[in-house]
Amino acid sequence: MIKISHHRVGIEQGDTVLFSDFEHDGDMWTGDGARHIRVHASFAEPFVQPPAVHVGLSMWDISNDAFARVDVGTEDITKAGFTIVFRTWGDTKVARARVNWMAIGPVSDDQNWDVS
Repeated sequence: MIKISHHRVGIEQGDTVLFSDFEHDGDMWTGDGARHIRVHASFAEPFVQPPAVHVGLSMWDISNDAFARVDVGTEDITKAGFTIVFRTWGDTKVARARVNWMAIGPVSDDQNWDVS
């Protein structure tokens, strides 16, 4: 749990296309076995500390010839951004994917002075 004692909280949302592999016979569409892709997302303004980030699939285009196997998460969350990680495995064929995300955390205030 992140406890925010700061009086200013920022919420930023985004929509990120992760890949469109069917257009160029990319690995997510033509490959087999364990595959992953990492995409960096930056915040418009940095948070005071790393925020809580939630990601969820907002679009996927997947073949119905195999089981749908997808794992979506985050890594390396910092004040300035984070990495979205999309994984699949087996014979799953993913043509394209997009995620929505939301970051919630403390943001600076004009009244905050750094006197260090």
